[in-house]
Amino acid sequence: MESAIPEHLQCPRTRHRRVGDDYTPPYPSFVARHAANVTRVVMAYFGVQWHGDAEAPGASALRELAAWFDADAGPGHWDRARYVDEAGFTNVICAAYWDEPARFERWFAARGQRWTRDERPGLGTFIERVLPGVDRYETLFSAPDRAEGIATLARGMSDTVLEHAYWGGARDRIPASQTDAMEPQGQPQLVRDGALVTVRPHGNLCLIRSGQDWSDTEADERTMYQRDVEPVLRAGMDFLRDDGVKIGCYANRYVQVQTRDGRPTDKSYGLSWWKSLSALERWAESHPTHVAIFGAAMKYLSTLGPAAKLKLYHEVTVARADDPWFEYLNCHDRTGMLRAG
Repeated sequence: MESAIPEHLQCPRTRHRRVGDDYTPPYPSFVARHAANVTRVVMAYFGVQWHGDAEAPGASALRELAAWFDADAGPGHWDRARYVDEAGFTNVICAAYWDEPARFERWFAARGQRWTRDERPGLGTFIERVLPGVDRYETLFSAPDRAEGIATLARGMSDTVLEHAYWGGARDRIPASQTDAMEPQGQPQLVRDGALVTVRPHGNLCLIRSGQDWSDTEADERTMYQRDVEPVLRAGMDFLRDDGVKIGCYANRYVQVQTRDGRPTDKSYGLSWWKSLSALERWAESHPTHVAIFGAAMKYLSTLGPAAKLKLYHEVTVARADDPWFEYLNCHDRTGMLRAG
Protein backbone atom coordinates (compact mmCIF):
# COMPACT_ATOMS: atom_id res chain seq x y z
CA MET A 1 0.00 0.00 0.00
CA GLU A 2 1.23 3.50 -0.79
CA SER A 3 0.29 7.10 -0.21
CA ALA A 4 -2.01 8.79 -2.71
CA ILE A 5 0.46 11.70 -2.73
CA PRO A 6 3.45 10.82 -4.93
CA GLU A 7 6.87 10.93 -3.31
CA HIS A 8 8.08 13.98 -5.24
CA LEU A 9 5.12 16.03 -3.92
CA GLN A 10 5.38 14.93 -0.28
CA CYS A 11 6.64 17.43 2.28
CA PRO A 12 6.66 17.85 6.08
CA ARG A 13 3.06 18.25 7.17
CA THR A 14 1.78 21.21 9.14
CA ARG A 15 -1.78 19.90 8.72
CA HIS A 16 -2.42 16.28 9.64
CA ARG A 17 -4.36 13.61 7.80
CA ARG A 18 -7.63 12.43 9.28
CA VAL A 19 -6.23 8.91 9.67
CA GLY A 20 -2.98 7.52 10.97
CA ASP A 21 -0.36 5.36 9.30
CA ASP A 22 -1.95 2.25 10.84
CA TYR A 23 -5.26 2.80 9.03
CA THR A 24 -6.30 0.00 6.68
CA PRO A 25 -8.98 0.86 4.09
CA PRO A 26 -11.78 -1.71 3.76
CA TYR A 27 -11.42 -2.10 0.00
CA PRO A 28 -8.83 -1.17 -2.64
CA SER A 29 -8.79 2.10 -4.57
CA PHE A 30 -6.25 3.67 -6.89
CA VAL A 31 -5.05 7.09 -8.04
CA ALA A 32 -3.58 8.33 -11.32
CA ARG A 33 0.18 8.81 -11.44
CA HIS A 34 1.57 11.50 -13.74
CA ALA A 35 5.17 11.64 -14.85
CA ALA A 36 7.29 13.69 -12.45
CA ASN A 37 7.92 16.35 -15.13
CA VAL A 38 4.19 17.15 -15.37
CA THR A 39 3.69 20.15 -13.08
CA ARG A 40 0.42 21.64 -14.31
CA VAL A 41 -2.55 20.40 -16.33
CA VAL A 42 -5.56 21.81 -18.17
CA MET A 43 -9.17 20.75 -17.56
CA ALA A 44 -11.40 22.61 -20.02
CA TYR A 45 -15.16 22.22 -20.51
CA PHE A 46 -16.52 23.51 -23.81
CA GLY A 47 -20.31 23.67 -23.77
CA VAL A 48 -23.08 24.47 -26.21
CA GLN A 49 -26.75 24.96 -25.27
CA TRP A 50 -30.05 25.45 -27.02
CA HIS A 51 -33.67 25.45 -25.97
CA GLY A 52 -35.51 22.16 -26.32
CA ASP A 53 -34.62 18.50 -26.39
CA ALA A 54 -33.89 18.02 -30.11
CA GLU A 55 -30.35 17.11 -31.13
CA ALA A 56 -30.02 18.98 -34.42
CA PRO A 57 -29.42 22.61 -33.33
CA GLY A 58 -25.94 22.08 -31.89
CA ALA A 59 -24.71 19.45 -34.34
CA SER A 60 -22.77 21.77 -36.64
CA ALA A 61 -21.04 23.59 -33.79
CA LEU A 62 -20.05 20.28 -32.17
CA ARG A 63 -18.58 18.98 -35.44
CA GLU A 64 -16.55 22.17 -35.69
CA LEU A 65 -15.30 21.79 -32.13
CA ALA A 66 -14.34 18.13 -32.73
CA ALA A 67 -12.32 19.21 -35.77
CA TRP A 68 -10.54 21.83 -33.64
CA PHE A 69 -9.66 19.16 -31.09
CA ASP A 70 -8.09 17.05 -33.82
CA ALA A 71 -5.96 19.96 -35.05
CA ASP A 72 -2.38 20.80 -34.06
CA ALA A 73 -1.79 21.07 -30.29
CA GLY A 74 -5.28 19.71 -29.51
CA PRO A 75 -6.07 17.90 -26.25
CA GLY A 76 -4.49 14.62 -25.27
CA HIS A 77 -7.98 13.38 -24.45
CA TRP A 78 -11.54 14.65 -24.73
CA ASP A 79 -14.99 13.24 -24.10
CA ARG A 80 -18.54 14.38 -24.69
CA ALA A 81 -21.67 14.39 -22.49
CA ARG A 82 -25.26 15.64 -22.61
CA TYR A 83 -27.88 16.85 -20.16
CA VAL A 84 -31.08 18.90 -20.07
CA ASP A 85 -30.78 21.63 -17.45
CA GLU A 86 -33.27 23.14 -15.01
CA ALA A 87 -34.33 25.77 -17.56
CA GLY A 88 -35.20 23.15 -20.19
CA PHE A 89 -32.09 23.79 -22.32
CA THR A 90 -30.15 20.93 -23.85
CA ASN A 91 -26.44 21.22 -23.09
CA VAL A 92 -23.62 19.21 -24.63
CA ILE A 93 -20.27 19.51 -22.92
CA CYS A 94 -16.93 18.39 -24.31
CA ALA A 95 -14.34 17.96 -21.55
CA ALA A 96 -10.80 18.35 -22.89
CA TYR A 97 -7.50 17.69 -21.13
CA TRP A 98 -3.89 18.73 -21.68
CA ASP A 99 -0.82 18.04 -19.53
CA GLU A 100 1.24 20.72 -21.30
CA PRO A 101 -0.23 24.20 -20.62
CA ALA A 102 1.93 25.81 -23.31
CA ARG A 103 0.45 23.43 -25.89
CA PHE A 104 -3.04 24.32 -24.71
CA GLU A 105 -2.33 28.06 -24.90
CA ARG A 106 -1.08 27.65 -28.48
CA TRP A 107 -4.20 25.70 -29.45
CA PHE A 108 -6.51 28.08 -27.62
CA ALA A 109 -5.05 31.17 -29.29
CA ALA A 110 -5.38 29.57 -32.73
CA ARG A 111 -8.83 27.99 -32.33
CA GLY A 112 -10.36 27.46 -28.92
CA GLN A 113 -11.01 31.08 -27.99
CA ARG A 114 -13.40 31.39 -30.94
CA TRP A 115 -15.88 29.12 -29.12
CA THR A 116 -17.17 32.10 -27.14
CA ARG A 117 -16.34 34.77 -29.70
CA ASP A 118 -18.20 33.58 -32.81
CA GLU A 119 -21.96 34.20 -32.77
CA ARG A 120 -24.04 31.11 -33.54
CA PRO A 121 -27.75 31.93 -34.03
CA GLY A 122 -29.97 30.08 -31.56
CA LEU A 123 -27.04 28.72 -29.57
CA GLY A 124 -25.26 29.65 -26.37
CA THR A 125 -21.65 28.62 -25.87
CA PHE A 126 -19.42 28.57 -22.82
CA ILE A 127 -15.92 27.70 -21.67
CA GLU A 128 -15.19 26.66 -18.10
CA ARG A 129 -11.52 25.90 -17.65
CA VAL A 130 -9.01 25.46 -14.86
CA LEU A 131 -5.23 25.07 -15.05
CA PRO A 132 -4.22 23.63 -11.68
CA GLY A 133 -0.80 22.62 -10.53
CA VAL A 134 -0.52 18.90 -9.82
CA ASP A 135 -0.41 19.75 -6.11
CA ARG A 136 -3.99 21.12 -6.28
CA TYR A 137 -6.05 18.10 -7.36
CA GLU A 138 -6.57 14.42 -6.66
CA THR A 139 -8.12 11.43 -8.40
CA LEU A 140 -9.63 8.17 -7.15
CA PHE A 141 -10.64 5.02 -9.01
CA SER A 142 -12.33 1.81 -7.91
CA ALA A 143 -10.40 -0.12 -10.60
CA PRO A 144 -6.92 0.49 -12.04
CA ASP A 145 -7.80 -0.37 -15.65
CA ARG A 146 -10.42 2.27 -16.57
CA ALA A 147 -8.96 5.79 -16.66
CA GLU A 148 -11.29 8.77 -17.05
CA GLY A 149 -10.82 12.54 -17.10
CA ILE A 150 -7.34 13.86 -16.36
CA ALA A 151 -6.18 10.32 -15.53
CA THR A 152 -6.27 9.45 -19.24
CA LEU A 153 -3.06 11.50 -19.57
CA ALA A 154 -1.30 9.88 -16.62
CA ARG A 155 1.57 7.43 -17.05
CA GLY A 156 -0.48 4.81 -15.16
CA MET A 157 -2.22 4.00 -11.89
CA SER A 158 -0.87 3.56 -8.38
CA ASP A 159 -0.96 0.47 -6.26
CA THR A 160 -3.67 0.44 -3.58
CA VAL A 161 -3.59 3.74 -1.69
CA LEU A 162 -4.03 4.47 2.00
CA GLU A 163 -6.09 7.68 1.94
CA HIS A 164 -9.60 6.62 1.01
CA ALA A 165 -12.87 5.18 2.36
CA TYR A 166 -13.22 7.79 5.12
CA TRP A 167 -14.66 11.29 5.31
CA GLY A 168 -11.93 13.74 4.39
CA GLY A 169 -10.04 11.35 2.16
CA ALA A 170 -10.26 13.63 -0.86
CA ARG A 171 -8.60 16.46 1.04
CA ASP A 172 -5.86 14.12 2.29
CA ARG A 173 -5.10 13.05 -1.29
CA ILE A 174 -4.46 16.63 -2.48
CA PRO A 175 -0.76 17.38 -2.01
CA ALA A 176 -1.38 21.04 -1.10
CA SER A 177 -3.43 19.90 1.91
CA GLN A 178 -0.21 18.95 3.67
CA THR A 179 0.34 22.63 4.50
CA ASP A 180 -2.69 24.60 3.22
CA ALA A 181 -6.26 24.74 4.57
CA MET A 182 -7.44 25.77 1.08
CA GLU A 183 -10.26 27.96 2.40
CA PRO A 184 -12.11 30.32 -0.02
CA GLN A 185 -10.61 33.76 -0.56
CA GLY A 186 -12.64 36.68 -1.96
CA GLN A 187 -15.86 36.70 -3.96
CA PRO A 188 -16.64 35.83 -7.60
CA GLN A 189 -17.28 38.73 -9.97
CA LEU A 190 -19.28 38.85 -13.21
CA VAL A 191 -18.17 41.14 -16.02
CA ARG A 192 -20.70 41.74 -18.80
CA ASP A 193 -19.90 42.85 -22.34
CA GLY A 194 -23.17 42.61 -24.26
CA ALA A 195 -24.07 38.94 -24.66
CA LEU A 196 -20.64 37.86 -23.37
CA VAL A 197 -20.19 37.32 -19.62
CA THR A 198 -16.86 36.57 -17.97
CA VAL A 199 -16.72 35.21 -14.42
CA ARG A 200 -13.69 35.96 -12.29
CA PRO A 201 -13.78 33.41 -9.47
CA HIS A 202 -12.41 33.63 -5.97
CA GLY A 203 -9.41 31.74 -4.66
CA ASN A 204 -9.74 28.04 -3.74
CA LEU A 205 -12.81 27.41 -5.87
CA CYS A 206 -13.49 23.66 -5.88
CA LEU A 207 -14.35 21.46 -8.88
CA ILE A 208 -15.46 17.84 -8.73
CA ARG A 209 -16.11 15.42 -11.56
CA SER A 210 -17.52 12.19 -10.14
CA GLY A 211 -18.47 9.37 -12.47
CA GLN A 212 -20.12 5.98 -12.87
CA ASP A 213 -19.47 3.36 -15.54
CA TRP A 214 -21.89 0.43 -15.68
CA SER A 215 -20.91 -0.76 -19.17
CA ASP A 216 -19.42 -4.01 -17.83
CA THR A 217 -22.42 -4.95 -15.68
CA GLU A 218 -24.61 -7.89 -16.61
CA ALA A 219 -28.37 -8.29 -16.29
CA ASP A 220 -28.89 -8.67 -12.52
CA GLU A 221 -26.26 -6.15 -11.49
CA ARG A 222 -27.41 -3.65 -14.11
CA THR A 223 -30.99 -3.95 -12.87
CA MET A 224 -29.84 -3.45 -9.28
CA TYR A 225 -27.85 -0.33 -10.19
CA GLN A 226 -30.63 1.22 -12.27
CA ARG A 227 -33.33 0.38 -9.69
CA ASP A 228 -31.59 0.93 -6.35
CA VAL A 229 -28.69 3.33 -6.89
CA GLU A 230 -29.21 5.57 -9.92
CA PRO A 231 -32.54 7.12 -8.79
CA VAL A 232 -31.00 8.05 -5.42
CA LEU A 233 -27.95 9.50 -7.16
CA ARG A 234 -30.17 11.49 -9.52
CA ALA A 235 -32.19 12.90 -6.62
CA GLY A 236 -29.00 14.16 -4.99
CA MET A 237 -27.73 15.62 -8.24
CA ASP A 238 -31.09 17.38 -8.79
CA PHE A 239 -30.91 18.85 -5.29
CA LEU A 240 -27.49 20.34 -5.99
CA ARG A 241 -28.68 21.63 -9.37
CA ASP A 242 -31.80 23.31 -8.00
CA ASP A 243 -30.92 24.25 -4.41
CA GLY A 244 -27.18 23.80 -4.10
CA VAL A 245 -26.27 27.50 -3.97
CA LYS A 246 -27.51 27.78 -0.38
CA ILE A 247 -24.99 25.13 0.77
CA GLY A 248 -22.07 26.37 -1.33
CA CYS A 249 -22.57 24.54 -4.66
CA TYR A 250 -22.56 27.19 -7.38
CA ALA A 251 -23.52 24.79 -10.18
CA ASN A 252 -24.12 21.08 -10.68
CA ARG A 253 -24.68 19.06 -13.83
CA TYR A 254 -25.54 15.37 -13.96
CA VAL A 255 -24.63 14.29 -17.47
CA GLN A 256 -24.76 11.17 -19.62
CA VAL A 257 -21.55 10.48 -21.48
CA GLN A 258 -21.88 10.14 -25.24
CA THR A 259 -19.70 8.80 -28.00
CA ARG A 260 -17.97 11.49 -30.00
CA ASP A 261 -20.75 11.33 -32.60
CA GLY A 262 -23.49 11.73 -29.99
CA ARG A 263 -24.68 8.20 -29.17
CA PRO A 264 -25.45 7.48 -25.48
CA THR A 265 -23.12 5.27 -23.45
CA ASP A 266 -23.42 3.45 -20.13
CA LYS A 267 -21.50 6.16 -18.29
CA SER A 268 -22.50 9.28 -16.38
CA TYR A 269 -20.86 11.86 -14.17
CA GLY A 270 -21.69 14.77 -11.95
CA LEU A 271 -19.82 18.02 -12.57
CA SER A 272 -19.97 20.59 -9.77
CA TRP A 273 -18.38 23.93 -8.94
CA TRP A 274 -18.23 24.62 -5.20
CA LYS A 275 -17.38 27.64 -3.07
CA SER A 276 -14.85 25.49 -1.24
CA LEU A 277 -13.69 21.98 -0.57
CA SER A 278 -15.09 22.43 2.95
CA ALA A 279 -18.58 23.05 1.54
CA LEU A 280 -18.31 19.92 -0.60
CA GLU A 281 -17.12 17.93 2.40
CA ARG A 282 -20.05 19.10 4.56
CA TRP A 283 -22.55 18.01 1.91
CA ALA A 284 -20.83 14.65 1.49
CA GLU A 285 -20.59 13.93 5.22
CA SER A 286 -23.94 15.08 6.52
CA HIS A 287 -26.53 16.24 3.99
CA PRO A 288 -29.47 13.80 3.66
CA THR A 289 -29.16 13.65 -0.13
CA HIS A 290 -25.56 12.45 -0.02
CA VAL A 291 -26.13 10.22 3.01
CA ALA A 292 -28.79 8.50 0.88
CA ILE A 293 -26.41 8.16 -2.09
CA PHE A 294 -23.69 6.74 0.14
CA GLY A 295 -26.13 4.29 1.77
CA ALA A 296 -27.48 3.04 -1.57
CA ALA A 297 -23.97 2.60 -2.97
CA MET A 298 -22.69 0.75 0.11
CA LYS A 299 -25.69 -1.61 0.12
CA TYR A 300 -25.13 -2.31 -3.58
CA LEU A 301 -21.40 -2.93 -3.18
CA SER A 302 -21.73 -4.99 0.01
CA THR A 303 -24.37 -7.17 -1.66
CA LEU A 304 -22.22 -7.91 -4.70
CA GLY A 305 -18.79 -7.80 -3.07
CA PRO A 306 -15.77 -8.39 -5.37
CA ALA A 307 -18.12 -9.54 -8.16
CA ALA A 308 -19.40 -5.98 -8.68
CA LYS A 309 -18.51 -4.69 -12.14
CA LEU A 310 -19.64 -1.11 -11.65
CA LYS A 311 -16.68 1.27 -12.00
CA LEU A 312 -16.52 4.50 -9.97
CA TYR A 313 -14.11 7.43 -10.09
CA HIS A 314 -13.72 11.10 -9.33
CA GLU A 315 -11.31 14.01 -9.57
CA VAL A 316 -11.37 16.95 -7.16
CA THR A 317 -9.54 20.22 -7.78
CA VAL A 318 -9.05 23.19 -5.47
CA ALA A 319 -7.90 26.05 -7.68
CA ARG A 320 -5.80 29.08 -6.93
CA ALA A 321 -7.45 32.38 -7.87
CA ASP A 322 -5.65 32.63 -11.22
CA ASP A 323 -6.19 29.00 -12.26
CA PRO A 324 -9.88 29.06 -13.40
CA TRP A 325 -11.52 31.13 -16.14
CA PHE A 326 -15.15 31.17 -17.27
CA GLU A 327 -16.82 32.73 -20.30
CA TYR A 328 -20.45 32.52 -21.49
CA LEU A 329 -21.89 33.80 -24.77
CA ASN A 330 -25.69 34.01 -25.22
CA CYS A 331 -26.27 31.59 -22.32
CA HIS A 332 -29.23 31.76 -19.94
CA ASP A 333 -28.49 33.22 -16.52
CA ARG A 334 -28.54 29.91 -14.62
CA THR A 335 -25.73 28.41 -16.69
CA GLY A 336 -22.72 27.20 -14.74
CA MET A 337 -20.85 29.83 -12.77
CA LEU A 338 -23.29 32.56 -13.81
CA ARG A 339 -25.22 31.39 -10.74
CA ALA A 340 -22.34 32.58 -8.57
CA GLY A 341 -23.34 36.16 -9.31
